[in-house]
Amino acid sequence: MSESGKSQATNPSGEIHITQDAPPQSKYDRSIIEGPLSRAVWKLAWPTMLTNLFGGLQGMVDHAVVGNVVGFKGNAAIGVSWQIFLVVVVFVSSIFMGMSILVARFAGAGEENKVDRTVYQAFITAIFIGVCIIAPIGYFASPYLLDLVNAEAGVKAEALPYIRIMFLFSSGLMIFFMLSGALRSAGDARTPMVLGIALTVLNLFFNIILIRGLGPIPSFGTKGAAMGTCIAAGLVAVYSFWNLWNRKWVVSIRHGGSYLPDWRVIRKLFKCGLPAGMQGIAMNIGGVLMLAFVGSLAESAAAQAAYAVSYTQLFSFITFTSVGLMGATAAVAGQNLGAGQPERVTGAVHAAARFGLLAAAFVGFFFLFFPQQLLAVFGMTEPTVVEIGVQLLRILSLSGLFVTVALTYTGGLQGTGDTKSPLYISIISQVIIPLGICFVLQATYHLEAWHIWLAILAGHMTRCGLSILRFNQGNWSDIAIDIETTEAG
Repeated sequence: MSESGKSQATNPSGEIHITQDAPPQSKYDRSIIEGPLSRAVWKLAWPTMLTNLFGGLQGMVDHAVVGNVVGFKGNAAIGVSWQIFLVVVVFVSSIFMGMSILVARFAGAGEENKVDRTVYQAFITAIFIGVCIIAPIGYFASPYLLDLVNAEAGVKAEALPYIRIMFLFSSGLMIFFMLSGALRSAGDARTPMVLGIALTVLNLFFNIILIRGLGPIPSFGTKGAAMGTCIAAGLVAVYSFWNLWNRKWVVSIRHGGSYLPDWRVIRKLFKCGLPAGMQGIAMNIGGVLMLAFVGSLAESAAAQAAYAVSYTQLFSFITFTSVGLMGATAAVAGQNLGAGQPERVTGAVHAAARFGLLAAAFVGFFFLFFPQQLLAVFGMTEPTVVEIGVQLLRILSLSGLFVTVALTYTGGLQGTGDTKSPLYISIISQVIIPLGICFVLQATYHLEAWHIWLAILAGHMTRCGLSILRFNQGNWSDIAIDIETTEAG
């Protein structure tokens, strides 16, 4: 009798030889669970980092064009609007985090049908939330949300149409974020890179026309940036749907089961991803409340403009790079844990942290020595704005080192299924500590801009230390994840 995975062969002399059968072919990249770890992390990280940098370029062009056409109040309007919009986006992205965890585990184990079932359920859930929940609630809640961040009248006038357009037509962006996570977790980071670059190029094309105006097309100013973003994302979403349905990529929304909502899978998506979504919400609520402190300063409009450009745009060179590393780390960690190789997870996290430190140090060099030149790109030459922006950039040159390490360790935790620990760490480091510092200083002393910037640095340092400590405890290695197999599947 032959053992599983082996076959018997009889030669002419009658002797029986046992030979190992060739392993079944898989459409997933096996080098992630078999090859060198640094190469596996870099293979997934560099396309994601490049995609995120292109995405950051898109936001920077928006700010540069709006800053030169509308003025610094237009920059402040985009900054506060994105901070609010991201709270919603991050919550919906919790579904995508749950999907990414499941996809990585199933891809590592070679279970193709479970991968595609998971992607389909995440797809229909995201569409429903975007169209039926985000659009109507976001439209009517926008004025009150802008009041929450103390947006002054001029900034609010520019921000209100922008954020309403973003809420109403967010589905295209939701599909792009969902698809990027699914492909990356399955080992394909190049397709999301191509789609991300296409999205950025289309966005730049539409935004430059719609913000400034061209020929018979009038200048829409700040709201033109939102219009261009939504049009570009919608086109990419339609193209992506066609490829997903026709099985052109490593993941698909066609599978062997029912196409009705599968509540067992959807519950699993939320169970795995909701803590990550709550983490993102906590961080962005912290950001919104931090904007309220910025808005309470004597030079509120100048400070909000400096915050929008320096922190949400220029600092994105570090955060977007680090988020790319976090996603790559999560995918490599999830696949290797799914393949029963927890020791490779630790090596992947360490490799990603080294890459992140190099990138953060490179970008931080320019923040430290060329801050005025960077701010001038966005048309920010008003002395008060420049003074505040230079202070922030120089502090962020140090803060970026802590952020990048924290995010790579967060990727290791989330990729293995531990999404609760990063939630608690984020609440402590991104909400309690920085906001607590600002509250105490405002109540007992005269709060100034540089106090807020140092509070941000203290939060990043805390997040880094706690993330390393939690990962090194090793509890993630015992987390089991699965979904039920349907009859058709």
